[in-house]
Amino acid sequence: MTDRELDAAGIGDPALRAAYRHCRALNARHGKTYFLATRLLPVERRPAVHALYGFARWADDIVDCLGPGADTGRRAAALTGLRRSLGEGLRDGHSHEPVVLALADTARRYGIEPALFHDFMSAMSADLTVTDYADYGALRGYMHGSAAVIGLQMLPVLGTVVPREEAAPYAAELGVAFQLSNFLRDVGEDLDRGRVYLPADLLAGHGVDRELLRWSRDTGRHEPRITSALREFEALTRGVYRQALPGLAMLAPVSRPCIRTAFLLYRGILDAVARDGYSVLHRRAVVPRRRRAAVAADGLARAVAARLRAGRSPAPCPPHAPAPGTPCPPAAKEVM
Repeated sequence: MTDRELDAAGIGDPALRAAYRHCRALNARHGKTYFLATRLLPVERRPAVHALYGFARWADDIVDCLGPGADTGRRAAALTGLRRSLGEGLRDGHSHEPVVLALADTARRYGIEPALFHDFMSAMSADLTVTDYADYGALRGYMHGSAAVIGLQMLPVLGTVVPREEAAPYAAELGVAFQLSNFLRDVGEDLDRGRVYLPADLLAGHGVDRELLRWSRDTGRHEPRITSALREFEALTRGVYRQALPGLAMLAPVSRPCIRTAFLLYRGILDAVARDGYSVLHRRAVVPRRRRAAVAADGLARAVAARLRAGRSPAPCPPHAPAPGTPCPPAAKEVM
């Protein structure tokens, strides 16, 4: 976290500044796509985004990356400790854990509902015991806590030009779209962790089950039935992106370039998977560097233009929570 970002956000306490820097480092190391997009936000909003994603990254690492010797009991104990620390931080604003300290400060500054963080922790706990999902409805239930709430946490930081409750369903849907892209890209890695996030009924409709996925992963051989199932999951995910798209125009203009860039890069994962022949059981699909650079450059140009216009436009709804029913200026049309 740069001093410029922290100063712009009004974060002066040395312990808080160190906590936010810690969150930024987590995101720079693990969340390269969203870290890149975050650079397009106004400087004063970046620390809050790093706090939100830093916390999510940390909890996810407890579930997936605690260490080769960590059994379910140890992971559950670590999540319980984090949940306890989270509750205390949200209640008192204090914590010995840097990530929780920054998160609690962000939640207070932007009026983010504590329930969103508790729902997220419940989803992380589910990953310790739930290894597959019978259908898309069941998967959506899990993704409320693992993905939709992330979009809802972000919304107060981004700001809107419509009442926040109008933009909320689209923000939640975009969080789901991002996670569905990751599920498709990470089928092989998730299988190695004992989890299958593709709905069982979707797989069964193509004659695919966990055993066939495991066979393909272990042998490196392609199977047309698996490719067909993955293609259907890709189409399903693209539909979620279409549902989320109208929400971009509801965001504060200075925030749109960031989220538009994330939208294009995460959706680009689907293109990369298709271009690689749906070989997600054998290798990780990657958005080409040239494409990432082009999207980032376009996002930067849009961000600069939005900031120049900001002084000549009606103010959007502030990033802090407006009172229910507070009118905002109408949303400008956003062109992808």
